[in-house]
Amino acid sequence: MSPKAPAPKKVVLAYSGGLDTSIILKWLQTEYGCEVVTFTADLGQGEELEPARAKAVLLGIKPENIHIVDVREEFVRDFVFPMFRANALYEGLYLLGTSIARPLISQHLVRIAHETGADAVAHGATGKGNDQVRFELSAYALNPAIRVIAPWREWDLTSRTKLIEFAEKNQIPIALDKRGEAPFSVDANLLHTSSEGKALENPANEAPEYVYQRTVAPEDAPDMAEMVEITFERGDAVAINGVPMSPATILTKLNEIGGAHGVGRLDLVENRYVGMKSRGVYETPGGTILLEAHRGIEQITMDAGAGHLKDSIMPRYAELIYNGFWFSPEREMLQALIDKSQDHVAGTVRVKLYKGSARTVARWSDHSLYSEKHVTFEEDAGAYDQKDAAGFIKLNALRLKLIATRNARVKAKG
Repeated sequence: MSPKAPAPKKVVLAYSGGLDTSIILKWLQTEYGCEVVTFTADLGQGEELEPARAKAVLLGIKPENIHIVDVREEFVRDFVFPMFRANALYEGLYLLGTSIARPLISQHLVRIAHETGADAVAHGATGKGNDQVRFELSAYALNPAIRVIAPWREWDLTSRTKLIEFAEKNQIPIALDKRGEAPFSVDANLLHTSSEGKALENPANEAPEYVYQRTVAPEDAPDMAEMVEITFERGDAVAINGVPMSPATILTKLNEIGGAHGVGRLDLVENRYVGMKSRGVYETPGGTILLEAHRGIEQITMDAGAGHLKDSIMPRYAELIYNGFWFSPEREMLQALIDKSQDHVAGTVRVKLYKGSARTVARWSDHSLYSEKHVTFEEDAGAYDQKDAAGFIKLNALRLKLIATRNARVKAKG
């Protein structure tokens, strides 16, 4: 601890109830002698969160300092859906399931710090990963005066053995499977599961089947395809098979349907913001269906110029989210453009799910720009004069002809 940095009096900790954040909780108490407030977010990770409350109490946290908040609707409505309006994919493949959850967690950490008079927040991200950047950039954007404590960058608990020893010394309960080396690390929320480390560290080895938790193997999926219809309004999904649902309910339902058909698996070696490559195995069944359906409805409702412009900025938008800049002015500027593009993205898409694939097979909308009478190979009743194409081609060919003429003239002289 730097002598210029006085110990914080109260710290809000992003707390999962697991071994690592429980050790961090006790370390904050012993290292700084500070009061600790815990924040546990229900992001739809599929785990019972009340044990986190009991464990926090066991570690000496006052009941009024334990905050467990169901943020599932907020997560999908205010973070996932805006991102999906952009069809965001990092490095062309990754649906950003971990990245998009971090600004929401930081937002609540800063809020609780303000409400409880805490002068610092803390997280359990390591000094090698992206999450430390995402948590901290978000926190500073929301409160430039906040202090962020990252124990993994400060303490000397540099091995699993030392962590276990610290836990035992401080009477922190340790699950039996935590006494050995975990086969891999998992992060989960309503959008996806992310697995990395240990058994997955060598990208030359295929991921073991036990890594996958949310999807069946595509080869074991049903032999009968399933159709699912998703209805959109202004770019956001609002109903499944004609039944209106809330944002979180929609994603939950799509996860269930997609997971049963092995949809949404991704094995990716990506470029972390901190500079290294890492291998992750992701499962995003609902998000994969949602992306396919959203692109399907955009196909008939979005103008070519608007759609191509939006596609051109998508990689930059996705990179901003991946790198932790959700609360940056440039992301908000791009979001305004993206949201404007969704004014007429409304209608219904039918997606066919089969053995790991999700394919758009039909789409319809009252806002459609598709004109069958213009595109038909049959008689079009004068809707389109094919002779007009000749002038169109001549004008577009003019500069190409001038370039070719110039090149031939230069070549002849050379």
